[in-house]
Amino acid sequence: MAERSRQLPRLVVQVARKGKLVTGEPFFTPGVPLILETKGWGALENGDLAMVQVGPGRAKVERVIGHADRIENVLEALLIERGLRVEYEPHTIPEPSLENRVDLRELTTYTIDPDTAKDFDDALSFRREPDGIRAWVHIADVSYFVPAGCPLDQGAAQRGFSTYVPGLVAPMLPHSLADDACSLRPNVERLTVTVEMPPGDGEPIFYRSVIRSDARLTYGQAQRREAPPVILEQLDMNSELATEWRRRRFARGALEVTTPEVVFSFDEGKVTNAWMEGEPHAHMLVEELMIRANEYVAAFLAGRGREALYRVHEEPDPQAIQLLLAKLADLKVPTPPVPEHLSPHSAAELSGILSHAVAAYVKSSGRGTEAFPALVLRALKQARYDPANLGHSGLASVAYCHFTSPIRRYPDLVIHRALLREIGQSDDALPGDLDGLAEHLSFVERGAGKLEHMADDICLAWLLEDRMLERGWKDPWVGQIVGVIESGLFVLFGEVFEGYLPVRRLPGDYFELNVTGTALTGKRGGRTYRLGDTIEVMIHSIKKSEGKVDLALPDSPADGTRKPKPAKSGVSRPPSGSARGGKRAGASSKRSKRGSRRS
Repeated sequence: MAERSRQLPRLVVQVARKGKLVTGEPFFTPGVPLILETKGWGALENGDLAMVQVGPGRAKVERVIGHADRIENVLEALLIERGLRVEYEPHTIPEPSLENRVDLRELTTYTIDPDTAKDFDDALSFRREPDGIRAWVHIADVSYFVPAGCPLDQGAAQRGFSTYVPGLVAPMLPHSLADDACSLRPNVERLTVTVEMPPGDGEPIFYRSVIRSDARLTYGQAQRREAPPVILEQLDMNSELATEWRRRRFARGALEVTTPEVVFSFDEGKVTNAWMEGEPHAHMLVEELMIRANEYVAAFLAGRGREALYRVHEEPDPQAIQLLLAKLADLKVPTPPVPEHLSPHSAAELSGILSHAVAAYVKSSGRGTEAFPALVLRALKQARYDPANLGHSGLASVAYCHFTSPIRRYPDLVIHRALLREIGQSDDALPGDLDGLAEHLSFVERGAGKLEHMADDICLAWLLEDRMLERGWKDPWVGQIVGVIESGLFVLFGEVFEGYLPVRRLPGDYFELNVTGTALTGKRGGRTYRLGDTIEVMIHSIKKSEGKVDLALPDSPADGTRKPKPAKSGVSRPPSGSARGGKRAGASSKRSKRGSRRS
């Protein structure tokens, strides 16, 4: 019976009291209201969010989260319902030991992270020498604190990753490790694994080390150069190296696809603003160093024929690139000459060339700024983990792994153990079933990405409803078509909001999806709604708890003047290319805590 009880479904509901009867309506997914068993929960109020266990006849309240009128409670409820708020396995934190470590405490060192970051995986150091710049990438030595096979390690393997939603995080490791013992805070000694990169193309050196970070910079501070003179000198060397390495990476065929992150501000339980954050120079400073460190470690392990958890991005199917070319041609985007016969390798090379061509076109024309780059990503295979080194097509890397974020990614912890074992500085064994672990982690990563996008959508729906109350419901929004499917259009408007316009609300004709999947075309009048086109839309309905926005045209029967109601559409993301729903096949090593997991 106990086993059966553990398997009963759990979900978050919104509480409603009707006399002595207390019901709960499923919050994130539509469903029938449940009768709640509230014994011991007398403080439940109308509008509260509660985690319940669904049993025969009624549901038992397990946890009260807070009122649904505060966005932090809604986001916390989302993490709880998805099973991401856990009790960590028993563990002890060993005392740091400097034995057999290279002492780098006198080396000038700094970190660059988002403003809200608390866990600092990586730090950087630079020194100018007669033949060039020597660089050090220091990564938190999590494997020292989490022995292979211990209960906490097994739990971390199941969790796989830290999951980030706006303003909150469900850490892979307990806060005592993630935010303290392993975190590379300024002005304290921390244990690290260092990749030392000699000037030019010298062979990298790997070793365990101890550092003391001199400064904790945010991206904004690094961008504005708000730092002591000694750190500014470091930033100058950092920029010099990173700029050259990025030039080389693009020259060898790496993708150039920028996927901005949506960023939020909050106050008193409300979402007060949202904006798209692109890639300022400060992001590149860290990104290129992390990519280089990941490549060096992967090449070292692969060169010795070692299995590990490589980050692989296989070459695209030639047919997918041929379809991409057809889509771009249909959209009047100039493309380079195409070989007569495309192999997977030539298709991979062509995808890199196309990514640069599309980036240049949208920059010069202003068309399809969100829609066209997403087409390139969707033509590619999805990056994943594998015990064998299969290369990374998107980065044009012959060997690649995730090494630089072991606090929040379990694959990085496995790579640390493989590296340290190979250089004779650890005896920790790798997991026995690397194939199964790679498949599990790839699956968990995809689920975490979907959850993070849903959390963004929920925050945007909250903000949009407040904006509509301020601006009124009669004024249209100017947007861009970023996705097209047989049943409707996805439109990006107000710079950050995305909604769905069902084909049934396109008046005056019968519309069909064209052969390339880039447009809906009217059968009688020939009116066409195409990817990248500008369009005026009205808000038809907002479903805040699901993060869904339904749209209408200003001249359609549903003219958008009504107040929000639950959206009936079950459509979420377009398969043909959405601004915020595209696959992240390219490099994004440190754009944000979330983006760092996707490349």
